[in-house]
Amino acid sequence: MHSEQQRTPARGMVIAAFASVYVIWGATYLAIRFAVETIPPFLMGGTRFVLAGAMLYGVLRLAGSPAPERMHWKNATVAGALLLGIGNGGLNWAEQKVASSVAALLIAFTPLWFALLEWLRPKGTRPTLQTIAGITVGFAGMAVLVNSRDAGHAGVIDPAGVAALLLASFSWACGSLYVRYTPKPDTALMGGALQMITGGAILCVMGLAAGELTSFRVAEISARSAGGFLFLLFIGSMLGFTSYTWLLKVTTPARLSTYAYVNPVVAVFLGWSIGGEKLTVQMLTAAVVVILGVVIITTQRTAPKGPPKDTRARDEARAAVA
Repeated sequence: MHSEQQRTPARGMVIAAFASVYVIWGATYLAIRFAVETIPPFLMGGTRFVLAGAMLYGVLRLAGSPAPERMHWKNATVAGALLLGIGNGGLNWAEQKVASSVAALLIAFTPLWFALLEWLRPKGTRPTLQTIAGITVGFAGMAVLVNSRDAGHAGVIDPAGVAALLLASFSWACGSLYVRYTPKPDTALMGGALQMITGGAILCVMGLAAGELTSFRVAEISARSAGGFLFLLFIGSMLGFTSYTWLLKVTTPARLSTYAYVNPVVAVFLGWSIGGEKLTVQMLTAAVVVILGVVIITTQRTAPKGPPKDTRARDEARAAVA
């Protein structure tokens, strides 16, 4: 362990890994919007995560990682239901109704839910004035965003889509707290693989229950949807996740947490430049306010005991759904 601490990663590798997390995870929102144009949202997400999780699990086992215990599978199933079943499933469904840039900004609200849940749970941590300020600013930004004009429609942003996105971000926060306080495999990669397999299976069941298979035709998948799906499978779930997990070992949680407010900026830019999504002054104002609220919370200085470990657990949970 001492020898690992002595090795300093190449600066170029660190920069490349950060760029990967920033850009890839920011691009997943647009990729989801493209994918669900002709692929049912729950089956799309379920297939993506089952395949990615199974491939990652196989690689880890071949590399010598021990088989997870039954307890790990049980905990991963609960986490997968919250993070991927409700979280990613809600995002996929909502992107049929709202622009990817709007979706990214509402999902950016997750750290604010996390702070509230951490406070309200039994024996929870009382928020500092800075955290309260961040939550207040974030809610104000959300109110401005929800009441703005939709980037792709004439009226206000679709209320059903907004509700699904808020439920998705809330569920991600609940799943993150669950992961924090339950036993996990020794490596973050194995924990993520289990969550992707179980959560993906739950998404597939949700898709079957919703009747997605009866109306789905493989021959009707457009080239853009196929490209979005392949990006999510190989780039979003595999490359982005691997880069993030490596950064967990070589940089501080505080620096790594910057993805929480860089990703929405990337998503908004890509939605406008590639996806053809229109942005209004009101939406851009809301984006600045929402991201400011996230920045206020995630840049808070904490005591040296306890929080760094907790922050890493939270971020590992978030990594599984990116």
